[in-house]
Amino acid sequence: MKKQITKIVVIISIATTSIFTFGFADSYFEVSKNLDIFATLFRELNIYYVDDADPGELMKTGIDAMLESLDPYTNYIPESKMEDYKMMTTGQYGGIGALIQTQGGNVVIAEPYKGYGADKAGLRAGDKIIKIDGNNAVGKSSAEIREFLLGQPGTTVEIIIERPGTQKQLTKIVTREEVKIKDVPYFAMVDDSIGYIRLTGFTGSASSEVKTALNNLKEQGATSIILDLRGNGGGLLRESVNIVNFFVEKGTKVVSTKGKIKDWDKEYKALSMPIDTEIPLAILINKGSASASEIVSGSLQDNDRAIILGSLSFGKGLVQQVRPLSYNSKLKVTVAKYYTPSGRCIQKLDYSHRNANGKVDEISDSLITEFKTINSKRSVFDGKGIDPDIKIESKLLSDISLSLLLKNLFFGYATEYKLKHEKIVEAKDFSLTDEEFESFVNYLSGKDYEYTTESEDILVELEKATKNDKYFDDIKMEYEALKNKLNHNKKGDLYKFKDEIKYILEGEIASRYYYQIGQIEVSLKHDPVLDEAIKTLNNQKLYKSILAGTN
Repeated sequence: MKKQITKIVVIISIATTSIFTFGFADSYFEVSKNLDIFATLFRELNIYYVDDADPGELMKTGIDAMLESLDPYTNYIPESKMEDYKMMTTGQYGGIGALIQTQGGNVVIAEPYKGYGADKAGLRAGDKIIKIDGNNAVGKSSAEIREFLLGQPGTTVEIIIERPGTQKQLTKIVTREEVKIKDVPYFAMVDDSIGYIRLTGFTGSASSEVKTALNNLKEQGATSIILDLRGNGGGLLRESVNIVNFFVEKGTKVVSTKGKIKDWDKEYKALSMPIDTEIPLAILINKGSASASEIVSGSLQDNDRAIILGSLSFGKGLVQQVRPLSYNSKLKVTVAKYYTPSGRCIQKLDYSHRNANGKVDEISDSLITEFKTINSKRSVFDGKGIDPDIKIESKLLSDISLSLLLKNLFFGYATEYKLKHEKIVEAKDFSLTDEEFESFVNYLSGKDYEYTTESEDILVELEKATKNDKYFDDIKMEYEALKNKLNHNKKGDLYKFKDEIKYILEGEIASRYYYQIGQIEVSLKHDPVLDEAIKTLNNQKLYKSILAGTN
């Protein structure tokens, strides 16, 4: 009997092994066959195609098209783009330390980073780049100019500029430096007892910068903390785990990942002693908060450790790993999905299924699943991003403000303002007078910032539809009357949206004197989400009731 059982086990084992062997062989054959087809097609194209074709460009096009059929986070990184990859993961690069942008046929300095090469050499926002090391820069794109400005720290570059308000061209010798873009560009007390930290990225230094800011604010007397993750598109997973660890007990589950390869089935816990597990905590998010931002906000929400304010987050529940390829290139590939402590995956789009048009749809409502937070058993849901405990929708810019931004007219006026005013008060106290606003209105005189309102766009569509249906002649008089009523008055809109326009303009002007920090400080004066967070943290009964699920 024992021999018979042994024989049966051996037969089953052989059968199982055969199934896996044949399965592996079939898969290997499919890969091998299609690689051979691709290689022969590529060879025939290069030999016989009527025009000269760049083999590298052809291959890059093929790779990009293949990866585009998967998800937008799986990317090929050629050797020529390794500096960009390094900057994404570390926030560091070698260059002059300035943002640039295209305006008309010129590339201009949009913002020099305080304390770096461009700033030290006296470059200002609004300076037009004319030549770089003798090479003509006029008519080139910002991407082309950027390549000239990047380089090894310690090397110099000669930049000839034209500055508004200055008659002759200026020559600036700029020394390139190792530039580090901060993950925490700003932190401060925003109330007698509330500290504020803005976190804009998750590079390798994110957690150490948050730790420094948190300890500094506690030393200043902060008894509550606001962590602002709005517009933070994410980064390194380990940094998000470290940041959650500051606020939860050692051993607390932070996030888990699951992938096709078992090596990616991992659980991440808080491994270190926390900084403060009791301090009241508010997290601010919006639709620009993604990936690592959603791990931090989702984990702290699931652990009933923080209240979340703002609008629904982006909904990226996918994890990427960078794999080495030949010739110093790399593949950034999606290897897993992540799950917050309650067990939910907040991925909003289903890239594994595409509709007939090839588009990706959101996870359907019928597939949304309810989960419970760890302690209070509050309801949270998967498949749609992080849903705030207190919802405050972001206000959309008016059509006129959007037009003024796109036409760089806020930027242009701020440049002129700086020429006429040597200094201003501190950014948090800066405000334009009515007289200065009139000066801006006069500045716009004769400048192109034409736009159409949403109502006007709808009216145009109505005209097309009624003409197609042969009804337009019947409603023509009413149509013209409505068109005249809706026809916007640009100057009237300047005053109708005066508060919004002043707010944007004040931020742009403050950045000329106080760099990025100035713009942040101005923005915090007109921030309904921040105001609500302060109000809630100052009402501890309300704060605790939200975390307990009794509110």
